Amino acid sequence: MNRSRAVAVALIALSFATVANARTVYRCVRDGTVSLSTAPEPGSRCTARQVDDNAASVPNLFGTGEAVSGVLYERVQDGKTVYGTRKLPGSVKVLSFTLPAPPGEPAHEGLGRVSPPRLDRYPKQFRAASKATGVDEAWLRAIAHAESDYDAMAVSAKGAQGVMQLMPDTSREYGVVDPFSQDESIMAGARHLRALMRRYRNDMTLVAAAYNAGIGTVTRYGGVPPYAETQAYVAKVQALYGNYRAALDKPVAKSRAKALTSP
Repeated sequence: MNRSRAVAVALIALSFATVANARTVYRCVRDGTVSLSTAPEPGSRCTARQVDDNAASVPNLFGTGEAVSGVLYERVQDGKTVYGTRKLPGSVKVLSFTLPAPPGEPAHEGLGRVSPPRLDRYPKQFRAASKATGVDEAWLRAIAHAESDYDAMAVSAKGAQGVMQLMPDTSREYGVVDPFSQDESIMAGARHLRALMRRYRNDMTLVAAAYNAGIGTVTRYGGVPPYAETQAYVAKVQALYGNYRAALDKPVAKSRAKALTSP
């Protein structure tokens, strides 16, 4: 296999450090942006991910929920040849690429494939944030589900970060130190939702629209902006809220029924 073909295959298959039918790829975050590399990047926060050689499809580890285009660079690090998608000092461009969107549920596109509630994800953090802010846990979970599918390391194409996908300016407003900490992200997301609920007098349609498109955009249009993404997002969050409300009520209903039937 010639060099150019080998590099192309390395990119498409995320062919990083083959070990026992699996490949290790480092997902690195710096200044709110994500890159992939064959070795940890200096100055970035990197997490090793294993990619199965026998997987039916190539995973998109960028965490955007969308197709990603970029550039693959080659560099020498610690005496070894390293490939990565961030241009670091000494890097040489190898080729441009596009990775397809991951299969499954789209982040903000319509109501298709709304997956079931996931109450197993960060239960203590969501309960604590709901209790501290008074925001219904079902709403918190609906937003987290629609925004990141509970991926604490998610970074959107626009730079939103963490479980609750807060923009860096919003995170700083609520005193977030580590936007990828599920504890900090969920609590800050709850505080942000509480502020939006006060602004819009508990009109959750406007709250969801503002969470997605921003307060300024909602103000400019006097309501839900005419953006297909935002309109689909609002509908999706509302559907998820109903599902989470029902899921959270089930244990309560069961305990009440048991109390009524107990001698």
